[in-house]
Amino acid sequence: MKELKLTKEYITLGQLLKACDLVMDGGEAKERIQAGEASVNGEVDTRRGRKLYPEDVVSFDGSEIKVVR
Repeated sequence: MKELKLTKEYITLGQLLKACDLVMDGGEAKERIQAGEASVNGEVDTRRGRKLYPEDVVSFDGSEIKVVR
């Protein structure tokens, strides 16, 4: 499982996917998130603006990313 260290209070789901190089750009992030390809803490979430905080775990395209402080 990869970890993404926060530099602010939170990061959005779309920003996380871009920061981890799982998508090429925001447009791809938007399409794939809305298609139900991302889950947060085991539940599918279709909002690219979903705020992620420490201890949240994102699953996407076979990868798992844990948000840490």
